[in-house]
Amino acid sequence: MIRVLVAEDVNMIRGALVALLELEEDLTVVAEVGDGHRIVPEAVRHRPDVALIDVGLPGLDGISAATRLRETLPGCRTLILTGLGRPGTLHRAIEAKVFGYVLKDAPPEELAHAVRAVADGQHVFDPKLALAAWNDGANPLTLREAEVLRLAGSGAGAREIAACLSLSPGTVRNYLTAIVAKLNARNLIDALRLAQESGWLS
Repeated sequence: MIRVLVAEDVNMIRGALVALLELEEDLTVVAEVGDGHRIVPEAVRHRPDVALIDVGLPGLDGISAATRLRETLPGCRTLILTGLGRPGTLHRAIEAKVFGYVLKDAPPEELAHAVRAVADGQHVFDPKLALAAWNDGANPLTLREAEVLRLAGSGAGAREIAACLSLSPGTVRNYLTAIVAKLNARNLIDALRLAQESGWLS
């Protein structure tokens, strides 16, 4: 029996996922959560074989949660579930060493197959998403640049970002200028839009 943890913040979708998985004779859901911060504690408590994690969780996003889960419980393999095929997010998932990345609108039998394959140590990536990521190229932003842009997108000014990241306001302004140039954006708002659409900030 393959033990599964389901992490999805929308109650109706989470309930549907649990019901679908429980229909399979060899799969059982041992835990379900709606917040990224609850994944590791629940996984430690229930010891699932596979964690099915939505990429856009509140509190802690799915990929960051997957990274923490791998560090804490390496025997639990992660399958990321997404509603949006953003190449940048797939790049992040691969860097986080997840075992799979599939779309929410995949047929139920494909999801069950993916869970089984991941439990068996195989890697499962939606072929259309993989092709889009291959054609899109890697995230041009460094981790620090992405962090600065994410804070700017939340409404923080240069001084606030500087205080948060222990930088000088001048350094922050240099980062923002470099980000706009790297993304060939018209301005900071355009840079933020481009980065979000590519999944580089999620």
